[in-house]
Amino acid sequence: MTETATRLNDVDIAAVGQLVEAIQDDAGKAQTTWAAHVQWNGSFASAARIRDFSPVPSDEPAALGGGDTAPNPVEQLLGALGNCLAVGYAANATVAGIELKDLRIDLKGDVDLHVFLGLAEGHAGFGSITARVTIDSDAPRERLDELHAKVQASSPVGHTLANAVPVEIVLN
Repeated sequence: MTETATRLNDVDIAAVGQLVEAIQDDAGKAQTTWAAHVQWNGSFASAARIRDFSPVPSDEPAALGGGDTAPNPVEQLLGALGNCLAVGYAANATVAGIELKDLRIDLKGDVDLHVFLGLAEGHAGFGSITARVTIDSDAPRERLDELHAKVQASSPVGHTLANAVPVEIVLN
């Protein structure tokens, strides 16, 4: 096989195909568990250890009392959504034979700090999140619209944010 027949959008088509085949053969292989381990580092700084990667730091901006040494958790959540969408576009475009020249996702969300600061009760999270996707591709607009719909319908982080997910926080 030539390189162009095995890779598109720098995605290893054979590896993705093998994963799909393995899950079709054994549905139990589709069930996965992910984990992160967070260590507080003083003030509003902490770091998440994920698999064998370097710790991912977190801190609050100075305006919120932090040291402004890293993105804060809500910024990281926006980044997680954007990264998940990027994976979805790359994977689904590749399966559909759509070449991506460039992909950009700009995310923005609004948080009212009243609840976080203990000044009110209610919803402490994002009131809304907007992700604006820009794709540079020679594919016709109809194919890009289909790709966009497929990514929205299959994004794990997008679905997690858009639907109520049980969260259990246990004090040891």
